[in-house]
Parts: sequence; C-alpha cells; structure tokens
Amino acid sequence: MKNILLAFLFLTTISVNAQRTYWQQAAAYDMTIDMDVEANRFTGTQTLRYTNNSPDTLDRFFYHLFFNAFQPGSMMDERSRTIKDPDRRVGDRISKLKDDEIGYQRVTKLLMKGKSLPYQVEGTVLEVDLLDPILPGETVTFDMEFNAQVPLQIRRSGRDNAEGIHLSMTQWYPRPAEYDYMGWHANPYIGREFYGIFGTYDVKINIDAGYVLGATGNLQNPQEIGMGYEKEGTTVNTAGKEKLQWHFVAENVHDFAWSADPNYKHIHYTRKDGVTLHFLYQPGDQTTDENWQKLPEIMDKALDFMETKYGQYPYKQYTIAQGGDGGMEYPMITLITGKRNLGSLVGVSVHELFHSWYQGVLGINESLYPWMDEGFTSFASAHTMNYLKAQKLIPGDPVNDPIAETVNGMINYNKSGNAEPLTTHADHYSLNSAYSVASYVKGSAFLQQLNYIVGKAAFDRAILRFYNTWKFKHPTPNDLIRIMEKESGLELDWFKEYFVYTTKLPDYAVTDIRQKDKKLTTIQLENKGGFPMPLDVLVTYKNGNTELFHIPLQIMRGEKADEGTNANRTVLPDWGWVYKDYEFDIRVKAKKIQAVQIDPTGRMADTDTGNNKMAGRKAKKKK
Repeated sequence: MKNILLAFLFLTTISVNAQRTYWQQAAAYDMTIDMDVEANRFTGTQTLRYTNNSPDTLDRFFYHLFFNAFQPGSMMDERSRTIKDPDRRVGDRISKLKDDEIGYQRVTKLLMKGKSLPYQVEGTVLEVDLLDPILPGETVTFDMEFNAQVPLQIRRSGRDNAEGIHLSMTQWYPRPAEYDYMGWHANPYIGREFYGIFGTYDVKINIDAGYVLGATGNLQNPQEIGMGYEKEGTTVNTAGKEKLQWHFVAENVHDFAWSADPNYKHIHYTRKDGVTLHFLYQPGDQTTDENWQKLPEIMDKALDFMETKYGQYPYKQYTIAQGGDGGMEYPMITLITGKRNLGSLVGVSVHELFHSWYQGVLGINESLYPWMDEGFTSFASAHTMNYLKAQKLIPGDPVNDPIAETVNGMINYNKSGNAEPLTTHADHYSLNSAYSVASYVKGSAFLQQLNYIVGKAAFDRAILRFYNTWKFKHPTPNDLIRIMEKESGLELDWFKEYFVYTTKLPDYAVTDIRQKDKKLTTIQLENKGGFPMPLDVLVTYKNGNTELFHIPLQIMRGEKADEGTNANRTVLPDWGWVYKDYEFDIRVKAKKIQAVQIDPTGRMADTDTGNNKMAGRKAKKKK
C-alpha cells in the first residue's frame, strides 16, 4: 500500500510539473537613425535589452531583416512570380528593381555583453551563434550598428508610393524573432504577416527639417519639432535647421513603424478620454481634402463604439497616415492609401484601427493564426461600420446581420474546392485567394458561429473578457475557446476541431413533417454535411403563433441560454453527433403547421439553406 501511495504521489508531481506555465520574452530597444532622404538610405544603432523569461537556455538568436525581401531572386520575389494567383501589387515587380531601388538591411557590428558575435545572413534572417548562452531569467544586452536602403514601395514598406508619399517606414530595423513555448519563429519574410516581442521602444529619427512624421509611440519633444505637434500657444522656430530629431517612446508594443513626407498636412483630434488621434495626409483634390477633414469626428464616434463592445484602447495616441499600398496595421499607427471616397476612407481606417485590439494589444501570432487577427478584425469592423451607418455618420443603410455576406462568401469559396484549413501557416497557402478567404472571411465566420452556438449575450461577454484577460499576452485559439466555455458553460473543443482543423461546413435539412397519431406530429431532421451543430428550429403555426425548439449537441454538455426571441422556447433532448437523423414530436396536428425552419436567425453557416425550411401540409378539402 505504501509503494502504491508513493507511486501515485510521484506521478502526480510529474503531471503538475509537466503543465505549461505562461511566460513570454521581453525586449527594450534604444535606436537612433540618421536618414538621407535624397539617397533613401539610413544608418542606425540599436541597443537591445533582452530578457529570457522562458525555461530554456538559448544558444542561438535570430533577427528579421525584412528589407532584404525586396531584391531580385529573393523568396518573396520567387513566391510572388510563381503563385497561381499573384498579388497584383507585387507580381514580378521585385525582379525588375534596380540597384538603387532594392531594399537591404546590413548589420555591420553586433555585440552581446561587449563581445563580438559571429553571424550569417540567410535571406531575410540574421542567424547568430551566441558565445555565451542566455540562461532562463537572464537579461542580456545586444549592441548593433546597421545601415539600410529603403526599397521602392511595393508591399507595405518603402519609398515613393503610388500616391506620392515619400517614406512608408515599416519593417525598417533589424527585429529580433519571437521565441515562445513553440520555440523560435524565425520565418523568412514572404510578404504575409508578423509576430513580435512585447517591449519598450525609445527611437530617435534624424531627418531633414520640413518633413512631417507620424509614428508608433508618443512624441517626446514636440516643442522642438513644431509642425502642429507643439503645445497650443507655443511658438517653434525650425528655420535654418538642416535636420530635426524626432524622439518617440512606446511601451508595451511589439513593433515600431513610422512614415514621413514633406507635404503632409497634420490634423489632431483630442478625445474626451485624453487619447489624441493624429491624421497625416497629402492635400489633393477637393473631395479628398473634405473626406480627411471629416474623418476625425467619425473616428472618434467609432472608437466610442469599439471600446464599449470590444475593450478599452490602452495607448495615449493613434495615428492614421497616408502611405503604404492599401492598409496595414502597426502598433499605434496605420498606413493607408488616402485617395478614397468617404465610405472607403472610414472603412479602411476602422479596420486598421481594430487591428490595435487583435494584432496590437493581444499580440496574436498572425503568421500562424492570421484568421484570429484579420478575421476577428473584419468581424468587429463590420459591426462598427454598421453602427456608423445607423448613426448616419457615413453613407449607406444598416443591415440586420453585417456578417451574412461574409458567411455566404466563405460557403461559396468552399464549394470551389480551393479552401484550405485554418491550421495552414499564412505563408504556406497554395493560393492567395485561399489565404484571404481563410483569414478575413472564415476567421470572421468563426466568431459568427460561436455567436450562434453560445448565444449573443454569452458571446458579447466572452469577446470582451477575452480581450481583457489576454491583452499583451499572445493568446492562441484555445485561449479564446476556454473563455467562451467559461462564459457559456458549454464545451466547445469540438467546434474548434471541426472549424479550424478541417474545411467541412454544416448542412442541415428538414426532411419530413408527418402526422404520428391523432395528437402528435413528428418533425424529422438530417445532418447532411457531417459537421455537428446545435440547432434552433422555428415552427410557425397557421394561426400566426410560433414556437422555437432548441436541440443541443450531446458533446456540448449543456445548451445555450434563451436569447429572448418572441417565440416560446423548448429545449429538446441532445443530438449525438454520430446520428445522421433526428426526430422530435410536437403536440399539434400536422395540418395546423405553416412551416418548419432551421436557424431562423440565419447565423449558422449552412451550405444549403434551400433545405432548411419545409412548408406544412395543406388541409384536405371536405368532399
């Protein structure tokens, strides 16, 4: 008996110790760069204080050198030219870059603890062999000198974009790769998404006087810069200065981006909560100017709605800057193309601002889970745009379900046979369209299906709790599912496994309405798609009354709460997922039934809604 007890205690100890405890790496950057706007080159220094909070000893280290992707023959160039449906913004453009148009980042000096480190460059990755390993819990300092050439703007980053913005400075510095419980994420830059370490940035940018900048972080020296950034009533004289130093500090962010142009017009708008919204654009035609002038107040109202539904924006400023090649998010700043109608300008601004929640604050690994970032952002921004339409702040009429078209788009693409599971890494989709649909469309539908399964009230609580629980912590899909389970009281692992790991979708049908005996009518349903889902079935009677029947899945171990519809609601026995057919009886004659309909709210991603509804039998005429 004693030996059995000791064995039990030993195994229990192993089990407890084997559980993964949460940790994440930390970084603090101090960078200074000197920009040559004529040559489109800069030199820089970087001091990185890196803390290894992992339980592992690190004997190697990796940096991303993103600009190196913009060279003929790079992996991005090869992928862009050979994929079946190339991105029209890229295509073969990288292969045609001249020497003064390519991008590069060259590290000329790298020290750790004052010792020079050996390293080699493999495309967009700097591989470093550490002379001294970084021990668990240890903080070390890397000192670096580097120089870079800004590529002609092709994808996200670069110079001289199509609208004439000089510098769109994203992925511009040697950036450490993230190390987490899955190991190193030193992926080559192919053109998709990013993943970085939360930390602090202290960045000084020396650039020609006359240039106006927007950036991640808070400007530390507005009284030296002027150009609309100085405090009200302050006079700043920059005349005669060749260069100005812009000093930004950002805390709790995983990247740093900036943009610059000598013709930027700067608008700033301070909200009631003290957050300042900055808008940088290049004045153009009258319509463009008018739309940018309207943008601050609209975005103020949008942010009010966003914070109420999805959580508090935690930083002191946000900048919307004209630049880049469409719309791309970074902490505290986005770069968007600006020559748009008002609806489009607001739409891209809302979408990119919403990335502050999922890509920025939550820090989701958008390379591995792009659907959690792009999809959740698309879901939330669709609801926000619908709200703005309802408030008459932008053109268009609100709709009952702003995600309905998204779900239909996912279903239609799935029928093409080109869909790939959400477990696919962002860089490894066979088609650009498969990536886009999976990330933006199916990721949005993922939340819509959870909304249907757990009910709107539980969903709203869970999506807010997810943000508040996991901000600044790099959550995974399972972390969201666990929050949804806690708020709904349901088991939801089955849904994640079907929706994320496969390309299956639901297809349910009403197959029969028949008189069972003098008092009972049997309604027969079928799971035709092989994807299990709980069902809401609405029975409409010929006298105008309605009754809602909810059929939980057995593997849910419970049912969603009543969503407060006008119909009387009855919870039926569970449906075991292995059974193709399901029947239930109602105490009414079949001839009194007008129709039986699966999913009356239309939220379930049913691939064939044509078989979701069946009319009741017509009463026989008396002879």
